[in-house]
This record gives sequence, structure tokens and C-alpha cells, in this order.
Amino acid sequence: MSVQERKERERAGRERLIVATARELAEQQGWDAVTTRRLAERIEYSQPVLYSHFRGKREIIGAVALEGAAEMAGALRAATVAATSGADGPRARVVALARAYLDFAADNPAVYDAMFQLDGGLAFAQEDTPEPLKDAFAALLETLGEVAGDGVHPALFTELFWASLHGLATLTRAGRLPPEDSERRVELLVDRLAVV
Repeated sequence: MSVQERKERERAGRERLIVATARELAEQQGWDAVTTRRLAERIEYSQPVLYSHFRGKREIIGAVALEGAAEMAGALRAATVAATSGADGPRARVVALARAYLDFAADNPAVYDAMFQLDGGLAFAQEDTPEPLKDAFAALLETLGEVAGDGVHPALFTELFWASLHGLATLTRAGRLPPEDSERRVELLVDRLAVV
């Protein structure tokens, strides 16, 4: 291995450490607790080293969001594949997708905030949208596109369904919706919106 390859590997390792530490701190104490000074202390590097990887907190939030988008896409696909073996067909896949989405949001609140609530400097629904964000939307579209209904644009239907899931996730987390009815909400959402 060349010196250059070793330096690149070390740099990538430091970058992963910064993102993992920011994510851990945000999940424990919220995003307000994530500062470059605290991150530098936790990873035991100087602030200039941290700034050599990220220009500031906004870019770190963006990196966490991209990592989270990749994880969410994987979770959505895994849930819909697992539901494919059942006899219920498309409905079972849509229900599994909705549950997986809401579970991801509940299990990873700081990551979810980085993805959809905070400014991470990422473009959504544009040509320069980063690939992990496009892939997370594609994971939704793969299942939801098949239940959009005749004459309904699959991407628009996916946006509407996604917005509904996002509303359920954020309102439940904020205590505005009683959690004991979450399963009934998913069933109602699928039954009223999806053509299954």
C-alpha cells in the first residue's frame, strides 16, 4: 500500500468517526449538543482536523442525513421483500413499507431530523440531489408506484404517501398523536390511499 493510499484510508476513517460521533451525540442529547468543539473533544482530534473534513455543523448534518437515507432505503426494501412472501400481495408490501418507515423514524430520531428537518445543505428533488436521497425515494416508489392507481402519476402518489408518513412520524414523536393508534393509522392510510 502506498503512502497516499494509507493517508486516504486514514482520512476516510476519521470522517466516518466524525459522522458516527455526531450521530451518537445527537441521538443522546439532541442536535443542539453537537458542536465542532464537542466533536473534536470526543474524537480526540483538534478542531482544525475536523474542519479539514467538514466546513461546519451543516455539512456534518448532511453527512448524517446521507448515511441515514442509505439505511432507510435498506430497511424499506428489506421490509417489502419480507412481505412479498405473504399471500396479501401489494397491500402487505405497502403496510410493511409504512411500518418500516415509521419504525426507522422512531428508532433514529436525530438521523430522521438530519434527513428531513434540519438544514444539511442537501438538495431534494433536483438534478444535483445526492444518490442516497434519490435511492431512499426510489425505495418508496418501488412499492408505492404499483398501487398508485390508474391515471395517477406514481412519483406524485409516492410523494403524497411519503408526506403522510412523515406527518405521522413527526406528530407521533411530538406527542400530538396517541401512539396506541399507530397501527390503525397505518391500516387506514393504506386502505384509503393505495389501490390494493
